Order: sequence, then structure tokens, then C-alpha cells
Amino acid sequence: MESRFDLAYNAAHALSLAALRWHGYRSENRYQVFQCLAHTLKLEPLQWRALSQAHNKRNLAEYEGGLDVDGALLDALIRSAQLVLNGVTALGPVHRCAKGKTSGTRKTS
Repeated sequence: MESRFDLAYNAAHALSLAALRWHGYRSENRYQVFQCLAHTLKLEPLQWRALSQAHNKRNLAEYEGGLDVDGALLDALIRSAQLVLNGVTALGPVHRCAKGKTSGTRKTS
């Protein structure tokens, strides 16, 4: 179950970061990437909060050792990751400037 959690969490984070970058922003804060989903993909709080809970669980495991994942959180994480995937897919291609950079890239933190 731990490997499924890691895979789903990392996929959700990468996709959430892609949504943020699509809008021209970047962040060095993993947590902020999930919070921005309300704006970048119009996700409801219930949907992005599952990712936030997973982030907290991941941090506990990363910094204190041991990952205790329950099935309900894993299911919510996988559902939320799928919603993020669908949202990112719907965004379409990134429009690039002549120099190959996305236009308007701003840092959020």
C-alpha cells in the first residue's frame, strides 16, 4: 500500500505542478502546489484537501519515518490524482514565447 501511496502522491504533485506552470507560475513549496488547484484547475476544496492530507502524511513519513496509510486516504488520493490528470489534460498545450519559455512565469513563494 505504501508504494501505491508514493506513486499516486508523486503523480498528483507532478500534475499539479504542471497545472501551475501552465498558468505561468512556479513554486518551490510542495504544499502550495496543491492549494493552488482551486485556482489552476477549479478543483473543489474537498478534492484538493485530500491531496493536502496526503502531503501531510508524506511529510511525516519523510521526516519522522514510517508511513501509515489507510485505505480511505489512498482511495481519495487516487481519485484526486485522476481529477488532476483530467484537468491538466483539458488545459491543452502550453503556448511558448519566441525564446522557448512560457510567457508570464511568476514565482508563488
